[in-house]
Order: sequence, then structure tokens, then C-alpha cells
Amino acid sequence: MRLMLARHGETPSNLRHALDSRPPGPSLTEMGHRQALALAERLAGDEVVAVYASVAVRAQETAAPVAKQHGLAVEVVEGLHELQVGDLEGRSDEHALRSFGEVYLRWTQGDLAAAMPGGESGEQIRDRYLSTIERIRDAHPSGLVVVVSHGGIIRLGAEWLADNVGARLTNAKLLPNTGHVLLEPRTTGWHCLEWTGVDL
Repeated sequence: MRLMLARHGETPSNLRHALDSRPPGPSLTEMGHRQALALAERLAGDEVVAVYASVAVRAQETAAPVAKQHGLAVEVVEGLHELQVGDLEGRSDEHALRSFGEVYLRWTQGDLAAAMPGGESGEQIRDRYLSTIERIRDAHPSGLVVVVSHGGIIRLGAEWLADNVGARLTNAKLLPNTGHVLLEPRTTGWHCLEWTGVDL
């Protein structure tokens, strides 16, 4: 099987550069809906066997055209939602963005005890996300599984899962709306094949 971790389409919060982590969150913009349709078109020729989404509205709206393209239902699951930023929720000021970046950098460098102010620690995020991905993997031995969630947690998840993704890539390669990371399981774990269309 292959696992595509796709980011949701554009939202009003993205346009404001606001930290928006608390589900259910906002819907997609008109551009976001067009991006979701384009994602479905890109995957039209693939053997998609399941489509999952986080509990956030924007993830479900992005996943819906992909699922429809393949005659599937979107399976909404806990554990895939964006890392919770706590006291920084809804903010777009320089101090908040810097605080977010500092904690996120610590996570990518292995300090999972660090936590967002009033939010989740890296350990909490890792536990819920990886256990959810493991359940999804166990349910689908073949085909392409599409999991629509959020940029921050996808980049962290890719680093935690893949044998060829490290902190440098995680911090340098931001995911655009409906960008994706493509993984495949190997004997010793996972291997990243693509990062937003770029082969690794």
C-alpha cells in the first residue's frame, strides 16, 4: 500500500496567516474548494481504496471530492487533527508566530516534552497521530490510502514515520494547501517517496 498525507485546501485563516488549530474550525474558501477538486482530478487515475479526514471541517471538505471520485465515503477519525496551539489560537501577531515556530523547531529536533503554551506537547501529538496511522495501515494492505489533515502535523508525522525525512527537511519544506507527502511501508518502517510532488 501507499499512504498519501494531504493538507487541506485554503481557508480564511490561511489568508490571515492565523494559527487555527481547534476543530471543527472554518470551511474552505472558494479557492480551497477549487484546490480540493484539483486534488481529486490529480488522483483520478490512482487506485484509491480509502479516504480519511481529520475532525476539522476543512479536512473533510477537501477529502470529499477525492472520495466521490472513487465511489468512497470519507472516514472521519480522531487523532489526525492539527497540533493544538492552546493560548496562541487565532493569533497572527509576530510574537505568537515566533512562539509557535520555536516550539515546533524543538519538536523536529527531538524535544517532544516541549509544549505549546496552553496546548499540546510533542509527546501527546506523536502518540495520538502515530497510533491512528498504524490503525489505518493495518486496515489496508494494498492500494493508495489518502489521509487529509493539516500541514503542521503532516510534516511532523513524516519525520517520525519515514526513514529518509529529518528535521532539516521538515523545517524547510512547508506544505502548500493540498500539498502532500507520499509514503510507502518498508520492512523497517516507512519511506517517503514524494514531498509535494518532488521525488525523494
